[in-house]
Amino acid sequence: MTGEIGGPVFSGDSGSKNVHAGGAVYWNFQVSSAASPVNFAFAESTPDAENAPEWNVTLYDSTGTELWNSFQTRKDVDVELPGRTPKILKFEVICPKGARYDDSVSIVMTMKSEAGASTAEFGAIAKQSIVVLKTQIDQEKTVADSLLAKADQGEKDIYAILSPIGLRGYVFVEGMNTDQMHEKARDIKKARSFIDGETSIEEIGHYLTPVSAVVGIVEGDLVELVNGPFKGEMARVQKIDEAKEEITVELVQAMVPIPVTVKGDSVRIVEKEK
Repeated sequence: MTGEIGGPVFSGDSGSKNVHAGGAVYWNFQVSSAASPVNFAFAESTPDAENAPEWNVTLYDSTGTELWNSFQTRKDVDVELPGRTPKILKFEVICPKGARYDDSVSIVMTMKSEAGASTAEFGAIAKQSIVVLKTQIDQEKTVADSLLAKADQGEKDIYAILSPIGLRGYVFVEGMNTDQMHEKARDIKKARSFIDGETSIEEIGHYLTPVSAVVGIVEGDLVELVNGPFKGEMARVQKIDEAKEEITVELVQAMVPIPVTVKGDSVRIVEKEK
């Protein structure tokens, strides 16, 4: 018959997603069928199932009502469909807080009705997350050092800490369990709070590339020498060697203008060339 829906027809989100320990991922989809109810059966598998922590898998309807959960004894549930109108559903997987890097779960959802059968597959893989910790201004390194000292205590939840030069008031923290990262930062006096959500390696990648010591310095700039035998002297930039990250300056108060070559990080810009 023209326009017949037939067996359960799945449309929408499926496949595998990354999730951090203690976090959740979702799939939104629709199911339509020529016959109702539709039986949803779930087959869950995890590598090293005997030792791996349990994942929480839940099926919801469009109102947020729980239809099925993996902690139930039954591995299936009957769902009434509204005639030919697709049933809107949401699938949720919560990663256990004790998950290790690359722990995973795979779920095959089989849908059966008198009109036929079909399947959809979902999966979640435990990955680390990168979160942003706000700190007191100019106390970024102090917070990073304190957090590093606590990172080796108890569970090894923190993988890396980054306090970029030039970024004031923020520290990046990478780890598996965000709850544990929050806990370890709680008693650090100069730490403020974590920003909601996560960032990515792509968003912070530019902080991982070393910045040349002469970036931002141009010929004619007035600078102060901050170390070496001329520490505290004012000088004018005459030449810049980007390859060696060196600058040649002339001391402002010298009786005879003598060029002095110093590293780019040995000066502080006092006044830009106009």
